[in-house]
Amino acid sequence: MNGFAILLQIILRSLETGGIYALASLGIIIIFRTSRISHFAQGAMGMFNTYVAAVLVDRMGLPLGIGVIVAVCLAVFIGFLVDFLVIRRAKNAIPVTKQILTLGLVTIFVGLAPMVCGVDPLSLPKFIPTGNISVAGASLSYNGLLNILIGIIIMLVLFYTLLKTKLGIAIRTTASNEPVARLMGVPTRNVTLFAWAVAAVLGCLAGIMQAPSTSVTTGVLDTVQINALIACVLGGFQTFYGPVIGSYIIALSSNLLNYYVSSVWGNQLVYLCILIFVVFRPQGIVGKKVVKKV
Repeated sequence: MNGFAILLQIILRSLETGGIYALASLGIIIIFRTSRISHFAQGAMGMFNTYVAAVLVDRMGLPLGIGVIVAVCLAVFIGFLVDFLVIRRAKNAIPVTKQILTLGLVTIFVGLAPMVCGVDPLSLPKFIPTGNISVAGASLSYNGLLNILIGIIIMLVLFYTLLKTKLGIAIRTTASNEPVARLMGVPTRNVTLFAWAVAAVLGCLAGIMQAPSTSVTTGVLDTVQINALIACVLGGFQTFYGPVIGSYIIALSSNLLNYYVSSVWGNQLVYLCILIFVVFRPQGIVGKKVVKKV
């Protein structure tokens, strides 16, 4: 394989990995923009739903499609439940308290997963088990291509919803200024309820896409969660698309540095570069500097 083919292989692999990071980061940013909460439990909630899908498929022998549908429906229900029972009750709490609540949700779901699904690692098969496509000497599995397309399609649907529908206008209005949105008649409670459900589904899909490359354990989405949070910081919390850009940048730069520089220190170098970047531009790549008048 020549140098160009290797580079193209890395880019294709980064598109798949970046898509998984992007789905998780979109869940985080949707919650942040609508509920003003840093959603540290995105990975834990996605892990729990992925575990449920793995139990249905790996232990009970159900088809993968049915396992995914059940897991997505459960994710919607859990998203509703978290918003209704936890987040709304803490609406008037200070921001730090809300962050601690999401950390508490992490411990709850990490504890529930082995209690409900067992402690043994499980596995999820690929949607397309075999087959590869060749592009200019680079190879990409059919399942990898499917993951890339799923990520892109879901993001396009979400951005279309945000930009072109009444629901999207309600979400953007709530994200801009919730008290004003409420005065204008926007049902902000329904918006946040929808946001938590969407975030849970995105986390679930990220876990299901990630699971075939590893075993399903309580840590299946740890790396995804960390990189999704960093992508939000890198892209900027002021827009919905900034974290998506950050996700693909992290995936591509990590793979490039791991291959061309060091397989041991590649990820650490990426985080160091992001840290230096954020020091000089704390608002992120597409974020805007907020100036408060006193």
